[in-house]
Amino acid sequence: MRTAGILLSVSSLPGNQGIGDFGKQAIYFIDALKTCGCHIWQILPLNPLGYGNSPYQPYSSFAGDEIYINIDRLADYDLIRRSSVKTFHKFSEQVDYEGVRIFKEPYFKKAYRIFKKQFDRFAEEYEQFCASSSWLDHYALFMTLKRKNHMAAWRMWDKNERELIKASTDAWEPYQEDMDYERFLQFMFYKQWNEIKAYANQHQIQIMGDIPFYVGLDSADVWSHQSEFLLTKDGRPTFIAGVPPDYFSETGQRWGNPIYNWRTMKRNNYTFWIERLRWNAQQYDIIRIDHFRAFDTYWKIPESCETAIEGEWILGPACSLLDEIFHQLPDIQIVAEDLGDLRKEVLELKDHYRLYGMQVLQFQFTAKQMKKGMPKHCILYTGTHDNDTMAAVYDRLPSNHKASLRRFFHMRGYTDRNIIDLVLRYCIDSAADIVIIPLQDILGLKKGRMNTPGTIGSPNWEWKMKNLKPLTIKAAQVCGWLMNAGRS
Repeated sequence: MRTAGILLSVSSLPGNQGIGDFGKQAIYFIDALKTCGCHIWQILPLNPLGYGNSPYQPYSSFAGDEIYINIDRLADYDLIRRSSVKTFHKFSEQVDYEGVRIFKEPYFKKAYRIFKKQFDRFAEEYEQFCASSSWLDHYALFMTLKRKNHMAAWRMWDKNERELIKASTDAWEPYQEDMDYERFLQFMFYKQWNEIKAYANQHQIQIMGDIPFYVGLDSADVWSHQSEFLLTKDGRPTFIAGVPPDYFSETGQRWGNPIYNWRTMKRNNYTFWIERLRWNAQQYDIIRIDHFRAFDTYWKIPESCETAIEGEWILGPACSLLDEIFHQLPDIQIVAEDLGDLRKEVLELKDHYRLYGMQVLQFQFTAKQMKKGMPKHCILYTGTHDNDTMAAVYDRLPSNHKASLRRFFHMRGYTDRNIIDLVLRYCIDSAADIVIIPLQDILGLKKGRMNTPGTIGSPNWEWKMKNLKPLTIKAAQVCGWLMNAGRS
């Protein structure tokens, strides 16, 4: 399979509701992908955004963030009056997460009131969704209590609320109305998302989702599965996840996610992992697992350490877990994020299951390295959500480095004057089975970085397109390159 795709977070789509969401712009983007000759749309996680608005610190591995629900489509369902829908109060090429939540919430509340009054219209679809979502009740209770406590982490709730997850469902009765609202939001989220995915699949576009290896400490996952993580009795992590000092940070990256209790998970036949992947396999055609190396070895940091320097590599579940995954989910398509300084056993593990790994051109962006070419069985990226744009990277290179790159491209017979077009053609013409380019690089943008590892908060995760016109203009050129390379 020689194919190509574009990496773009849903949040980065253009639109008049303050954030990219499941509205018409998502449909227009799929149309543009088809015009480009691309067959994969890779996105970032859609789960409820946690600390720092990071999609890699979500409140749940199963739920979706209601921020992506499009208000106009609620009007399409006759849940709000179309005449009542307004434009977000300001346009910016950055997402104002707090502002968007404040803007959208009144519409959600109105839609919920109508939904209850006209429940019969949705009853069959809603009840089927609830019955197929085993995680839903725990998440609804978690978010109900979280909102009651002004979004404080679950460890900060009073003891009765912290332990409510262990009580009988009769004890949940006082919270049922608020839980029903949370269920409604999830129903609307997945109703809209499944319509977007169905449209993409109808146009031969596959969706590549993304899930982090770890889950957030302040999450329904951890709250409802406490015995499966290394926690104290009061829910404090004894060890946390991260990586040691590397290319991105001299002190490493201290992510703060709790470490799995692999012994308990194995005794439970890895049910949490299997159900997590089973659910995500229903939402995406392909699943990229971030930090794949932790299947082999993971960096275990004492919770008391302020940086990630003090830690140790511990053997992960490896084949024990992966065998169970492929036994129970034989058709699942997994991509391994296998970047960084890895020991050979990580690559052997990936190859044993014939998984696609990743190559990132930015880490090999010299004429000498590029002459070596790319392996066939891989996905080639110019950069990922953790990298700066190619145009910004090129701008920072010394002049002699720039000159050697241009000579390299000239020797390959490329006549394009734009350096980013040269880079794109090199990737498209490479031996790699799959090429995925961030939209920022397709458009040759200098500004558009999504995330800087090791940093938290603004401007991470906030980049947003103004409109899709630049992509529609570029589409024919990209399609021509792909066809010439036998990728369309």
